[in-house]
Amino acid sequence: MVEPTENNLPPRWADKLLRFFLPDELAEELQGDMHEQFEHQAEQLGFTKARWLYVWEVLRFCRPYFLKRRFLAKLNSLKDYYFLINPIMLSNYLKIAFRNLMRAKSFMFINISGLAVGIAACTLIILWIQDELQYDRFYEKTNRLYQVYNKDIFSGVPQVWESTPRPLATAMKQDYADIEETARFRSAELMLSTGDKKMNAGGAFVDPSFLYLFDFPLKSGNAQSVLAGNNGIVITETLAEKLFGTTQAIGKVVQIDNKESFSVTGVLADLPRNSKFGQVTYLLPYNYFVNLGWGSDAWESNNDYTYVLLKDRADEAAVNQKIRSLTANHLKGVIDDVSNRQIFLHPASKWYLYSKPENGQLVEGRIVTVRLFGLIAIFILLIAAVNFINLSTARSEKRAKEVGVRKVAGAQKISLVLQFIGESVLLTFFAGIIALLLVGLSLPFFNQLTGKTLALHFNSPYFWLLALGVLLFTGVLAGFYPAFFLANFQPSKVLKGALRSQRAAFTPRKILVVVQFTFAIVLIVSTLIISRQIDYAQNRDKGYNQNNLLFAVLSGNLPAHYDALQQALTESGAVTAMSKSLGPMTYVNLRQWGVSWPGSTTADKDIEFNRFGTDAGFLKTTGTQLLAGREIDVRKYPTDSTALLLNETAVKTMRLKNPIGASVKFHNTEWHVVGVVKDFVYASPFDAIKPALIEGPGGPVSLGWLSIRLNPANPLASNLAVLEKIFAKYNQAYPFEYFFADESYKAKFANEQQTGTLTGLFTGLTIFIACLGLFGLAAYTAQQRTKEVGIRKVLGAPVISLVQLLTRDFIRLLLVAFVIGAPIGWYIMEKWLQDYNYRIVVGAGVFVLTLASALFIVLVSVGFQAIKAALVNPVKSLKSE
Repeated sequence: MVEPTENNLPPRWADKLLRFFLPDELAEELQGDMHEQFEHQAEQLGFTKARWLYVWEVLRFCRPYFLKRRFLAKLNSLKDYYFLINPIMLSNYLKIAFRNLMRAKSFMFINISGLAVGIAACTLIILWIQDELQYDRFYEKTNRLYQVYNKDIFSGVPQVWESTPRPLATAMKQDYADIEETARFRSAELMLSTGDKKMNAGGAFVDPSFLYLFDFPLKSGNAQSVLAGNNGIVITETLAEKLFGTTQAIGKVVQIDNKESFSVTGVLADLPRNSKFGQVTYLLPYNYFVNLGWGSDAWESNNDYTYVLLKDRADEAAVNQKIRSLTANHLKGVIDDVSNRQIFLHPASKWYLYSKPENGQLVEGRIVTVRLFGLIAIFILLIAAVNFINLSTARSEKRAKEVGVRKVAGAQKISLVLQFIGESVLLTFFAGIIALLLVGLSLPFFNQLTGKTLALHFNSPYFWLLALGVLLFTGVLAGFYPAFFLANFQPSKVLKGALRSQRAAFTPRKILVVVQFTFAIVLIVSTLIISRQIDYAQNRDKGYNQNNLLFAVLSGNLPAHYDALQQALTESGAVTAMSKSLGPMTYVNLRQWGVSWPGSTTADKDIEFNRFGTDAGFLKTTGTQLLAGREIDVRKYPTDSTALLLNETAVKTMRLKNPIGASVKFHNTEWHVVGVVKDFVYASPFDAIKPALIEGPGGPVSLGWLSIRLNPANPLASNLAVLEKIFAKYNQAYPFEYFFADESYKAKFANEQQTGTLTGLFTGLTIFIACLGLFGLAAYTAQQRTKEVGIRKVLGAPVISLVQLLTRDFIRLLLVAFVIGAPIGWYIMEKWLQDYNYRIVVGAGVFVLTLASALFIVLVSVGFQAIKAALVNPVKSLKSE
């Protein structure tokens, strides 16, 4: 006998083709006859020829008639299900669903409340995410827009930065055919005046091509010519209203810093908040900036932002390869080492979400937070759905007889499934209506919290399609498992009363409760760690005294009258100390490379130092602590114009054992160290402090700011009124504007505090939804065990033991969830904390507090129902039905 193989059997594909064309009963009979014929032909003619003949016979039976017959048979079988989805049956499903919901009002209230809050929270998060994803992605040419970045290696550390040399834009447009247009951008803070109105406003100097790259809509004016001259200014509608009281401002005159007059050539619609230029209120010609002699044409001077528009079909990678050495070629002979200096293009679609500098690259930044809240939205919606699933299955005994009777009466499983899913969808739509009301009421608060202008677009068909899709998805998600769970009940067991609740260690319902608790544990851990990290940085030793310290610009006539101003302020009693500075000490004023000192190496020139400045009184004004030497005072020591103060980190970085008197060189100037001050926090409070140089007034950059220490013995309002009066005396043409050091420092926590607040808010909503589900589940559990509790009470069980009986299952599930959720929360937060140099160490306290909080939540949610059940009179609970 020949062993059957692929080569001595009929082709499988031919058998499948035969079964496809023929009805099942005919195909089975015919195929048996054909297989017998194949064996006979194989003995006579051989297997190869027999296989070919078999295929030929199959093809003869593949006639359209058989295919049509099979199709009609299938169609007839579908007619049996039509009655399930016809309008009459659908109406019947809705009626039954509505009646069932009305019979179980507590079930309906808990589920609608949970789903409504869940859908509302999810909607708010989706609106927030949608706004985040649209940042700098709404320009007409977004897919061709890029910003130029520099990268180099300093002290062995790859770094990347966005400021570029002034000549770069022109060189790129002239030398590279793939580049269609370029534009330079230089931010400005100038005083604008017209008539009696004066105000400081934020704007920018830009090339005329700026409005071609970024198609911000002009309400008045021609985009091609508004910035063509040197004396035109483009203002936003809001600024036009402030200056002129109308948006019809074309041709009106604006004076800049009480010097040059500019004619309004264009009025822009207010720039969108979700643009990197959202704070810009006016545009001035870049050529005006150049004609003033401001800035530098040197290739080593990086002070401008350069934007590039590539031509259609230009390849980003190819262009990057071509331009990478452009600045390096111009810097040869200017700086010592240009081997690692490169430029590259960063696409507009990634400016906001993927701009975190790391290891010389721009990597994921804000997108991590967006993803985090996307996960939270999914968690919240799942928890709301889990509530419905758990409560529906918990009520299964109440619906079991209904299912049994309907099945005995001839109801098919599919009709029961459709009915139960219909109940879920109906309930979800009720929840959706309430969710829309909740979103509408909470949006103003949410916008204030996030600093956005989010809105529901009721007039958009896409909004309603998305809303219906989300509601339908949520309804089916929540009702799918309960529908099949209930529809699978066997009538014989149900009608005999043989249906019993599952008492296994892990049932689907218990697993869902564990999942619910796990999400809550992860969010609680995250909220606690974010809060502690913010508190840790806020309570960090800042190295100076923030109280009553303010900063103001030395604008207009103030530099010429500085001595008189200082004397007047000191004699007024409103000020205890003041000094000139390069800028507020709460920010990096200037960065410096190429610094040399005794014992320094060539590699040391790559070290980044941060520069500050003073003329005298720095320590008394700022409250910084002197560790060695003396402070800078040009009045007492005229040579202090080239004196330096070093912070602790600078001394360590420079390896100076005796820093006082050391000579330090940078910017073609030789400086002498006169003192060492304690490290103070001037950059991000989450970062390590970098080496800092506090220089006298003899450098190339003038000291254009004032640091002022107010007298704490006087009321703040009184001090400010005195300052405003004295500033007006010496600088009447300029408004007195200032900001406080503590407010500036507080602003550094804005992103982290917003993330923490939003995480806390949605964690609270998650816990609320979970508590609703636990409350309902505990009620049904207590109801199921009413007679057991009555019997135990008759036998002498105290109330406390009955409460323990009804709560211990939930506590066990919580402990399981804690074991799963705590490590997940720790892992996520460890990844988040890696972005911070100055960070907390996550200790056991966070997890103890998380567990204690979760236990309290469970006991409050379940305990009420447990105590209520334990206090019921056993006579009442043991009565026969």
